[in-house]
Amino acid sequence: MELSNILELIHAVSDSNLTEFNLQDGNLNISMSTEKTIVQQVAASADTASFAAGYQPTVQPTLQAAAQNQKDTDRADDTQKLTGNIVKSPLVGTYYAASSPDSAPFVKVGDKVSKGQVLGIVEAMKQADQVANGLTPFYNTSEKMKKSFLNSRAIQNLQYTLLSWLNWELPETLSPDVLKRIHMMSMTEAVRNIHFPESAAKLRDAQLRLKFDELFFIQLNILRTASVRKLKLKGIVFPTVGHYFNTFYKEYLPFELTNAQKRVVREIRIDMGSGRQMNRLLQGDVGSGKTLVGLLSMLLAIDNHCQACMMAPTEILATQHYATIMGFLKDMDVKVALLTGSTKKKERDKILPAIASGEIQIVIGTHALIEETVVFSSLGLAIIDEQHRFGVEQRSRLWMKNTIVPHVLVMTATPIPRTLAMTLYGDLDVSVIDELPPGRKPIQTLHRYDNKKAQLYEFLRKEIQKGRQVYVVYPLIEGNEKLDYKDLEAGFETFKEVFPEYKVCMVHGRMKAADKDTEMQKFISGEAQILMATTVIEVGVNVPNASVMVIESAERFGLSQLHQLRGRVGRGAEQSYCILVSSYKLSNDTRKRLEIMVNSTNGFEIAEADLRLRGHGDLEGTRQSGEGIDLKIADLAADGQILQYARDIAQGVLDEDPELLSEQHRILSERLKTLFTRKINWGMIS
Repeated sequence: MELSNILELIHAVSDSNLTEFNLQDGNLNISMSTEKTIVQQVAASADTASFAAGYQPTVQPTLQAAAQNQKDTDRADDTQKLTGNIVKSPLVGTYYAASSPDSAPFVKVGDKVSKGQVLGIVEAMKQADQVANGLTPFYNTSEKMKKSFLNSRAIQNLQYTLLSWLNWELPETLSPDVLKRIHMMSMTEAVRNIHFPESAAKLRDAQLRLKFDELFFIQLNILRTASVRKLKLKGIVFPTVGHYFNTFYKEYLPFELTNAQKRVVREIRIDMGSGRQMNRLLQGDVGSGKTLVGLLSMLLAIDNHCQACMMAPTEILATQHYATIMGFLKDMDVKVALLTGSTKKKERDKILPAIASGEIQIVIGTHALIEETVVFSSLGLAIIDEQHRFGVEQRSRLWMKNTIVPHVLVMTATPIPRTLAMTLYGDLDVSVIDELPPGRKPIQTLHRYDNKKAQLYEFLRKEIQKGRQVYVVYPLIEGNEKLDYKDLEAGFETFKEVFPEYKVCMVHGRMKAADKDTEMQKFISGEAQILMATTVIEVGVNVPNASVMVIESAERFGLSQLHQLRGRVGRGAEQSYCILVSSYKLSNDTRKRLEIMVNSTNGFEIAEADLRLRGHGDLEGTRQSGEGIDLKIADLAADGQILQYARDIAQGVLDEDPELLSEQHRILSERLKTLFTRKINWGMIS
């Protein structure tokens, strides 16, 4: 039987629509209360990974589950005077059939009953209980599932029945050479012991094997995609380091590059001169100088008679990049244009032909860059900033802007934990800028409660009197009765009352782009001393004179977001501060989160702590690639060593057989097709 059909069955039950199901002539028929029937073909071989990954139990001592077992048995015994029909018992998967009250209560698989009745999928509870040696599986269920009688015990019975049909023999998913190297139990043993463990040691071994399987195939898929891409996608060769790069480096560079920046520029130069298409992820903490590295990379493209573009997720960030790059280039003869959704038609009509002719050498913009009307003469390098904010389909459109695929540099100021980077960005080469420019003072981070506002206001006033500026960030634009958090509109009125002598401006996501830019310019120019905002300023705002970041309802934000917001200050030579304001009512996790922020300014340490606190599920949004991480048993926060081991084994396989064409690796190739087949091969997009 195709074991993935069981998931169809479970989902049907959880929707409370299942009325009956039967096995007949090799088909699994599921009848729904909506009078629809789903017919799934049952294959001779079992899809073990779908089964193993579908419902992994947590195991509790038998004693703890005994009360539930007895309760289920008692409920079953209460069925009285069965009338010849098959009656669904409180245990899904167990059907009673009787022509008289004395008939045997259980129908075995394959038993024939009166015409028109359903063949029951059945197993005696006692048999399932006896398989596990002192350990009983406990399966998580939803309320809907429980209402349909699909409780933990029912799933246990269902799993036992399925394994019995297969005679407890499941096909292997790994090739013989991999099995020989890893010295782990077989898939048959692993699935048996994850559901019905013979001992605690066997349970641990089963968990290890299934975790390895899950992570191995993810890494094998990522590494094979990268390998195929390098073999098949030729890149534009940039052999020259010429006039533009050298002139800027010798005459316009405002300060000496850090060793980390030099290392990354060298890696990018080697990539773009290799003849292969570059796909590189550039990680760097806030303020580490990623934009300057991006500019140097774009000058390399211009030196080799190509154009370059930089795509940012917001107009604020795109405008900031444009201003920064123009400030770096000064009077250099480099044609740079800014193209966003709010670019006026008259200006756009000038820019588009200049891009198409090659007159404009560098284009900085937002999603406007991927519109069909934007045609490049020769796009050689595409830089995507904060790329997790773009969908993979959007990013792929940049590939269509040239007949030869351009080099791609992905930049992020959101530190990514090592294990997550191996999974999310494992197909990219990774560069890290792990040091800040000299002269920067570490930001002091303080935690204050919201009933101490008088002292906070006094501190802000003293900083403004020194000539500094202040950010104040809120989680909400307006008040919400259900959420007990501070809101921007109320805060704006309060700050205008408390600081009547200073100019206060406000920015949020619902404002028109023109209004937002006007308010931002007031703050950037120094006309306004206080900027009230939501997280629209999380990235891209660079005001070196701003020395204080106040985050209201700080408990509302995750660690990475708090770190990003903190990165808006500390960009000048003066001491900067980040003040986290929260209520007294904090959970233990929230309190730990705020303590981590107070004690560390290292973005990578914070990202690792965030992964440990929240798990990988909440962090999956760092890559909207259309593939996602759907881990069933592995945990990136806890299983880093298994992940690294799985990646090493996968790399070893691909070193021997890059396209998995050998006979012994056919099983791996087929498994990858089953797990990762999709209509569009997004894996070829970085």
